[in-house]
Amino acid sequence: MSTQKLINKNIRKLTKVGQHSFAVTLPMEMVKKLNWREKQKVVVTLKSKTITIKDWKK
Repeated sequence: MSTQKLINKNIRKLTKVGQHSFAVTLPMEMVKKLNWREKQKVVVTLKSKTITIKDWKK
């Protein structure tokens, strides 16, 4: 794998979904490491200029 690909591996683009939402893809390696699955509920929080995504717990 080239050096440029390794540097840009975790740089993602925002994609507009509908009129009021945006989406960003997550690297498969990270999703597998967290044992997340499709349609799993997650909690998204905004603190200053940082977005955090966590597993949702009942």
